[in-house]
Amino acid sequence: METTHYRDTRGLDTTRPGFTDAVVKGIAHGGGLYVPEDLPRLELDEILVMAEMPYWQRATRIFERFGVDLPGVRIAELMRVAYGENFDDARIAPIEEVVAGMHVLELWHGPTSAFKDMALQCMPVFFSEGIALKQERGELTDDYLVLVATSGDTGKAALEGFADRDHTRIVVFYPEGGVSDIQRKQMVTQRGDNVSVFGVRGNFDDCQNAVKAAFNDEAFNAELHEKHGLRLSSANSINWGRLLPQIAYYVSAYADMVASGGVVTGSKMDVCVPTGNFGNILGAYYAKKMGVPIGKLLCASNENNVLADFIATGTYDITSRDFVTTPSPSMDILISSNLERLLFELADAEKVREWMASLSTDGRFQVDRETFGLMREHFIGDWVSNDESLGVISRVYDETGYLMDPHTAVAWEVAERLRDVNPVLVVSTAHWAKFGADVYKALSGLLYGDPLPEDANSLSGVELLGKVRELAEAARVPHALAELDHAAVRFTGVVDAGRDGVENAVRDWLG
Repeated sequence: METTHYRDTRGLDTTRPGFTDAVVKGIAHGGGLYVPEDLPRLELDEILVMAEMPYWQRATRIFERFGVDLPGVRIAELMRVAYGENFDDARIAPIEEVVAGMHVLELWHGPTSAFKDMALQCMPVFFSEGIALKQERGELTDDYLVLVATSGDTGKAALEGFADRDHTRIVVFYPEGGVSDIQRKQMVTQRGDNVSVFGVRGNFDDCQNAVKAAFNDEAFNAELHEKHGLRLSSANSINWGRLLPQIAYYVSAYADMVASGGVVTGSKMDVCVPTGNFGNILGAYYAKKMGVPIGKLLCASNENNVLADFIATGTYDITSRDFVTTPSPSMDILISSNLERLLFELADAEKVREWMASLSTDGRFQVDRETFGLMREHFIGDWVSNDESLGVISRVYDETGYLMDPHTAVAWEVAERLRDVNPVLVVSTAHWAKFGADVYKALSGLLYGDPLPEDANSLSGVELLGKVRELAEAARVPHALAELDHAAVRFTGVVDAGRDGVENAVRDWLG
């Protein structure tokens, strides 16, 4: 199969890398994102036969169809590493029908109990493979330093995926006070000789902007190369290596939906995704463009509802929008980086450059009427308040016995509001236990802003999970989360927001 090459959303990088080079580079020269020049077309039979395969083989098929520049046998070997006993369910991404016509795609069965594992158990093995190949060909002498900004789940998943991986080091930055106790402990106790973690005094957008500024600092990049033999890359969802595994699980999900009777063969299912950086729902968009029978893409936002507003109006505006802390912190994002890829697919590189420049300088942009119309052919959106999301957790548990986390609750509520005739696949992005405090509030009938009761307030995030289980006896806590309080804290550093804070933290760590 011919190798697929990648182009730049801003049209400034003309190198046309293959998959492994695009993954290693992470971001295009000039700040754009890589997208495939051509999308494969999947026939319905080709999709449905995947129901008979283990998940690693399904993912292998998708990577092969995308013209990944590795032998098929090697892709399969790497997929066996990515999707094996590191997941607690052999199905990897199982689907549960919670009520008639409403199905939940559980993407949190990986080692960190969040959907980011679906990509970040996969991407690092291909990343290391790509570096090794470039070094073997004499095209590269450096190793790579992966910089990650996280709103919670990406950080731990990236650390877990890259820990002790050949040719790589990784530093994660998270908003101090902006992630749950469980999420913070998952990161600061991470094993591995090649990892480091820092809190940042600010919110996720501050973290993301600081990391992006470090990438664009030529002097800092030169310093890393000359002093440490390192180049920068990214494991955030701006890296195409994160997107392709997400496309795979939507193809897989349709095969499973048909096999279980959740959707009639060839009929459409709608997909509802709790959306922050726009990568997860973008994977569903690409799957749809490839031929998966997907109807509407339902974009579910929390109170940081910039994406829902954009889909409704065609105007992306953060000039007067306050950043809101919510019980779904992985969605607490005002600058959704992956939206750039969708805009490129609907318009062209010149328009994307104009819109991204306007967002950078003015804090807003407005797409043209044609682009807005094309977007509305696929996407609709809505948003859910903090208190509403906790109410959904309680209501759905009382009615069905299914316990969900606050991100999934946002998607569930939007799916109920917007669903039409098609079955709906609600994407569940995290295990409930990662957000035990808010799940406890939900099951106790408390509002998001209410303090925890005195007997719960002094408990650690892990200890609080026991209080949740008193209210929901059948609720299971993953072993890795249950043992967190006994894990040694390795990283305690907190830095100022901004480029200097990120760069100085990296310098201090590298020595």
